[in-house]
Amino acid sequence: MFERFFNMTATPFTRDVPPETCYQSPAGSEVLGRLVYAAQRQWFAVVTGDCGVGKSTTIRRLTATLDSATYKVLYVADSKLTPRHFYKGLLEQLGYETKFYRGDAKRQLHREIEILRGVHGLHPVVVVDEAHLLDREMLEEVRFLLNVQMDSQSPLALILVGQTELWDRLSLQAYAAIRQRIDLQCKLGHWDRAEVAGYIDAHLRYAGVDHALFADPAIDAIFHYSGGTARLINKACTHSLLYAAQNNHRLVDETIVMRVIKGNWPNGCARTLGLSQKVGRQ
Repeated sequence: MFERFFNMTATPFTRDVPPETCYQSPAGSEVLGRLVYAAQRQWFAVVTGDCGVGKSTTIRRLTATLDSATYKVLYVADSKLTPRHFYKGLLEQLGYETKFYRGDAKRQLHREIEILRGVHGLHPVVVVDEAHLLDREMLEEVRFLLNVQMDSQSPLALILVGQTELWDRLSLQAYAAIRQRIDLQCKLGHWDRAEVAGYIDAHLRYAGVDHALFADPAIDAIFHYSGGTARLINKACTHSLLYAAQNNHRLVDETIVMRVIKGNWPNGCARTLGLSQKVGRQ
């Protein structure tokens, strides 16, 4: 409803904003450039960051950046991923039914990847999201995917994406064999106040808004609430706009943001969305 009130042409703070129009911080642009290079070199890369800092958005942007005539991106995200389901998911994306046994499925995948590379001239890029949830067996299986021709070359680019705890695990001695294979490690951090303002401005422009809707003190409040996390910025902005539209305010000020954050909204709407739990974070 706030879209009509503010004459927006799209909803600004959602996960389905096209990747090419999403805000990209300088650090995020650097990470993207490194991942593109990793895809070109067929490297093993690991991307980590706290919950909600834009890891999935970075992968979406990477997929949009890579030329589909040159690269084939295969994406897997399953918190209970097993080796067989891993191969099954990749083979299905290539248009094939998988063999039942793990070893057969692995050989089948290697064969299809070689066909993809040799016949179709495509470079496969495998992205495993939510990798911090994978057990050791699955992480080892992912590493084995890189072994081909007696470990003389990598048949694909492999990108593991997960929360910060993924790198903490890989830093342990038990994971030394996996860690030594990693060619690139990137960490996405939280945004500062200027980057939060840039994010809000970029997404409002995507929605067709050519003037400021959030007062500077309101942006300060959103920054302190979110800690520079995109997911929480989206939540605070969306519900502040909703509150403003319902109460006929054309500008979102600090009072509106704080009211939404603290849950002082009729019928406790903000509290049901978990906004009040971060009050007081500085």
